[in-house]
Amino acid sequence: MQEQRGPEPGLVTFVGAGPGDPELLTIKGRAAIAQADLVLYAGSLVPREVIACARPGTTVVDSAPLTLEECHARVREVALAGGLVARVHTGDPSLYGALREQAALLDADGIPWRVIPGVTAACAAAAAAGVSFSIPGVSQSLILCRVAGRTPVPERESLAALAAHRTSLAVYLSAAHASRMAEELGRELAPETPVLCAQRVGWPEQRLVWTTLAELADCVAQNGFDRKTIFLVLPGELAAGSARSRLYAPDFGHGWRPEKAKGGPGKDGPCAGEDS
Repeated sequence: MQEQRGPEPGLVTFVGAGPGDPELLTIKGRAAIAQADLVLYAGSLVPREVIACARPGTTVVDSAPLTLEECHARVREVALAGGLVARVHTGDPSLYGALREQAALLDADGIPWRVIPGVTAACAAAAAAGVSFSIPGVSQSLILCRVAGRTPVPERESLAALAAHRTSLAVYLSAAHASRMAEELGRELAPETPVLCAQRVGWPEQRLVWTTLAELADCVAQNGFDRKTIFLVLPGELAAGSARSRLYAPDFGHGWRPEKAKGGPGKDGPCAGEDS
């Protein structure tokens, strides 16, 4: 007698919901939510509007009060029955999202999974404020980091160690430790270093407040900034001046545009596919 086999496990999709604005959810992420039989979302960080595209009758569960094992039990039940699951994370699942732990449990149960990236708060905050992380000749790197709290941070990744690079930093999950954040950054950066405090980026109640490193702790206290606040630390702005990208300089030739003599046409004429 042939053995009866159950349905093939359904796919679990980790969806990056972005910082809060439903319109920043990717088309692919929206489709995964709309097709899911179970939507498990981080309700403390993801607005309900982001998952409003779920089908009527779909089981929607807030993961905020659940443990990792309780979340997995919900996912496992649906996936092993052949259903589709959308595990919706704030921002991008790869950053502070416990992705590795969840994926390991899925692998152990033979459940397939994939990740759909999302807009992380650092990029959304920079867009909202109209700032650039990279400044030609001054800063060409961005470090995503956090203060050590209940979750420890290796000493080599302390804010002071990272600030020594004098490049742009996006500091997550650190509003509750504002004084220590300012103290650690202040070991390497000037007191007048500009800092953008961006709370609930992409939400209707979004707030953007500029301060300096010297005033950071007071600014956080006075404005009541909470865990939904990200801090963009931009030491490069102090030395930016009139720095301009070489990419569009007339004498900077590349495969799509020939080098041009000052005040004259390109040495070899227009590139193929480029307007003359």
